Amino acid sequence: MAPTKRRSTRNAQKSPPPPSPKSQRTQTPETATESTTQPHGNDESCPACTPTTSELITGSRKENWIECDSCNAWYHWRCAGNGEDVENIAKWYCEACTKADPTRIMTFKTPARKSSRKRTQRDYANLNSGLGSDPKRWLRMLETKEIKKDPFKRLQGSELDSWLEDDEGALREPIIIEQPEGLGMKMPPRDLTVEHVAEYIGEDTPLEVIDVASQSTSPGWNLGKWADYVELEPSKREKILNVISLEISGTELADMVLPPKIVRDLDWVENFWPSTRKGKNNVYPKVQLYCLMGVADAWTDWHIDFAGSSVYYHILHGSKVFYFIRPTPANLAAYEKWSGSELQSQTWLGDMVDEVFKVELVEGNTMIIPTGWIHAVHTPVDTLVFGGNFLHSYDVVTQLRVREIEIATQVPKKFRFPMFTKLCWYVGDKYLRDFKSAAGSSLPPRVLNGVLTLAEFLVSEARILEKGSEQAKKEAKEQIPTDRIKDAPAVARELRWRAKRALGYSSDDEGGRKGKYSPTPVAGSKRRRVDEEEETSQFKNFKPKPWDAAVTTKEDENVSTCRAAKPETEGDWTGRWMAGTEGEGTGEEEATVKKGREVVIKVRRTRTGLERQRIERTVEEWTWNE
Repeated sequence: MAPTKRRSTRNAQKSPPPPSPKSQRTQTPETATESTTQPHGNDESCPACTPTTSELITGSRKENWIECDSCNAWYHWRCAGNGEDVENIAKWYCEACTKADPTRIMTFKTPARKSSRKRTQRDYANLNSGLGSDPKRWLRMLETKEIKKDPFKRLQGSELDSWLEDDEGALREPIIIEQPEGLGMKMPPRDLTVEHVAEYIGEDTPLEVIDVASQSTSPGWNLGKWADYVELEPSKREKILNVISLEISGTELADMVLPPKIVRDLDWVENFWPSTRKGKNNVYPKVQLYCLMGVADAWTDWHIDFAGSSVYYHILHGSKVFYFIRPTPANLAAYEKWSGSELQSQTWLGDMVDEVFKVELVEGNTMIIPTGWIHAVHTPVDTLVFGGNFLHSYDVVTQLRVREIEIATQVPKKFRFPMFTKLCWYVGDKYLRDFKSAAGSSLPPRVLNGVLTLAEFLVSEARILEKGSEQAKKEAKEQIPTDRIKDAPAVARELRWRAKRALGYSSDDEGGRKGKYSPTPVAGSKRRRVDEEEETSQFKNFKPKPWDAAVTTKEDENVSTCRAAKPETEGDWTGRWMAGTEGEGTGEEEATVKKGREVVIKVRRTRTGLERQRIERTVEEWTWNE
């Protein structure tokens, strides 16, 4: 079907001029959008204007235009029309063209076929409570809940590099940058409107729109229709809707957006996905540039961004209110229990966790949300936001934990981080190349721990290739970027060995040299200290033989209390605690001691038969009561 030539216009606002639209669309007086390709604005006249219609048009907020299909002249529909709905017209000719050729007659579009099948509409958020759809119910609920003022840092953009390098808490809590100066980012002018967004990207672009009342997708939307909806007065909007997933990479609007420098420095896609496999006509994880458009009273319920990815979030105009829950193990377990279950429609997640913090953002503010933070968002007024997601090496453990939650709660693949495993292989391959380079690799301890955790994940993928079902092997193989990686199991295991070696611990198969870092424990990894004098062989390609099976069991766990001095109050406390003579029963403070025994059994075939390791260790966790 040829594109329609009917269109309507709005009064021009002082804003960056949108580019020429790639398509035109028919619109009603309530659904109009601005363009610079044809006469627009109420100060323009048409060949059929009269003093009476000109006066009416001058006082009108917006006006429909129609183009003659013969002479291509543009007319106000108010001046040249006959009262028909301009939306329904397929071909139209002006009076002069009709007189010149009487066969030129106005024709109408064929009515769209509608299904007679009845559809049941459900509001799952209220299904169990018996209430009708109510998009404002969360705000009323908030009035009865304890919400704490946020303790998060406010920084200048110029302080972020030193913050990441010197602050152990960096990327563990959200931070707010109140002004964009020093962030090294680029944003569109603040008077950019939703109308311009539609023009820049294309009004026919399909759009995922969320119905706030049900927190589910509302079908049948495109950017043009969305621009019309936003233009309505709030009282005329039948529903409260929200747009939170418009990725704009590759569009004209994307040329106006550059993420903050710290994001670009950390982003796995930016730094590890091959540049030759990004950009136009390439498939890659497009999650860096989002345009979010919410209207007054929109609400996004509790969620974690896919794969625990971190987020940068800039308010171009409007405001947002965030509610945050820390990603502690207990809170993540509560979220996993709540997400995708009946609890989601019946229970306020904040009642299942330790505490909830509130952050208010206004125009010009930028926030960085680190890995795994659970959050809900309220939009007090119509708001336009630019932001994006990024994975990084400072908290790989939580990123993988969130991915496990997504799998456990059966989040559809289209809502997960795209090509997550392939990206992990690219990241692992690059770190391995750096470790093996002549210059070596000098990474902060947190990043080294992240690389080790990533290596453990890749080793688990390698095991699927070696021992999984045929279908699992096929899926795992599809995620390996063969343009870079020829032997995935070898890459994964050598990366694990080199990461452990850099941290000062040996792998399961080879000795290692104690390094200068004192690593923090990483979930899922097993390490032992080695002596400073212990030597290890040097080689370029490392492929240790894996264990065929490994089982860890916990036995004899018990909890007791006793009095013992806190280690920080002692002068030379490490020696006594290492020797087990810490002075139990002699201190003033009461401590809780959780004690248990771990037994690790590993087996594998050897050239001569079988090797089995049995490791027993006692683990104590001391906690002093405040």
